[in-house]
Amino acid sequence: MRSSDNPLRALVVYESMFGCTERAAHAVADGLRAEGLAVAVTDVGRALSAAEAEFDVLVVGAPTHAFSLSRPATRADAVRQGGRPDAATTGLREWLTATPPGEGRGRPAAAFDTRVTKARRLPKAASTRAAHLLAHHRFSLVARPTPFLVQDTDGPLVDGELERAAVWGRAVAVAARRALVPAG
Repeated sequence: MRSSDNPLRALVVYESMFGCTERAAHAVADGLRAEGLAVAVTDVGRALSAAEAEFDVLVVGAPTHAFSLSRPATRADAVRQGGRPDAATTGLREWLTATPPGEGRGRPAAAFDTRVTKARRLPKAASTRAAHLLAHHRFSLVARPTPFLVQDTDGPLVDGELERAAVWGRAVAVAARRALVPAG
């Protein structure tokens, strides 16, 4: 485990078409920082690959599109609805899929998504698919896939969700630190 002079490094990678997932990612990062982690937050379109990036803890977030992570077609549809065109090129699905097998090496990770309130309880969503991909690459999941709610496709986030995201970020940091403490 790293000392206070050399804190754990968290990487938060997010995909966001309308800005809601980006705001949630920054709130999660605030919670990680509140627990003493050094945090980098980046849009998936600008993120280094998981193999190139330096981090101890990985947190990923994406909007739920058609009960899962976005695909090129669903991102194109989001652009037609007013989403950012620059966000349509690369999604979290592609970023995670490009991760080399076993790259997680047991490092702590967690996933969140944003979803509209009318789809509050989904059997499958972006965060559950992201968690599956993280586990496939041998990351150690330290939190359940977690949703943050938005009013409509283009937002805004429901009142209180940014605060809840920060609290969740703190819990992820505590669980990650616990996972990294050597047994004995």
